[in-house]
Amino acid sequence: MIAGLALLSIKMAIAAAVVVSCSLLAERAGPLVAAMIATLPISLGPVLVFLALDHDAAFIAASALGTMNANVTHASFVLSYVVLAQRLTTLPSLAISLAVWVAVLLAVRSLNLQALPLAVLTVFAFIIVHRLVRPYLAVRAAGPVTLSRYAIPLRAACVAALVGIVTVASERVGAAWAGVLAGLPIVLSSLIVILQPRVGGPAAAAVIGSGALGLLGVGLGLAVVHLMAVPFGSWAALASGLAVSVGWNVLVTGLSRRLAP
Repeated sequence: MIAGLALLSIKMAIAAAVVVSCSLLAERAGPLVAAMIATLPISLGPVLVFLALDHDAAFIAASALGTMNANVTHASFVLSYVVLAQRLTTLPSLAISLAVWVAVLLAVRSLNLQALPLAVLTVFAFIIVHRLVRPYLAVRAAGPVTLSRYAIPLRAACVAALVGIVTVASERVGAAWAGVLAGLPIVLSSLIVILQPRVGGPAAAAVIGSGALGLLGVGLGLAVVHLMAVPFGSWAALASGLAVSVGWNVLVTGLSRRLAP
């Protein structure tokens, strides 16, 4: 019992350290770079790694499919927040966006889609959302964003709690719902809570909206994990999925800079 709690604590601490380190980098960049960093699997990745330590490749494949459902639903979260943040304060904007996320997630889950149609849906959903939010992406913060004293504890606590919940719940809810839990929009939500009170809704929305294309890469990476886990093993699948996600975000960032006026 004590050993199990100690291992769980280590898992939570490692995951928190990963997401905080990436978040510190994100807060010192512009909306696009910040979004590309924030949409890397910096909370999802550690969760799937720790699930792989406890479960077989079939479980990881099923979990990745569950997370694909959660990830494609992020399109509704991004669109809702970007529109709402133009007029509403932080808590109403975030609360309504999360409610929309839950409703759309239940609808997507009810379709019982497999990896290929989910991947196609992911591509179309995020491309459409990106086009819809493009008019809101040019807003910049009035001044440099300084890291508030509660930013690190908030992000660390959120991600650590997510890892703990998914690790414990995975034994009871099954692979698919463990994957859905792993895909909760915890990083985006923590960024909203931290950024909007300091830089305003439109500037925070520019960061979240810029992440639509990054989340597309996450979905493609998850599809790779799902397809590769059983034939090639969990670790090869997770490494390949991470490479797809990171490579996609690097490509998007590079192309955006080249096309910028």
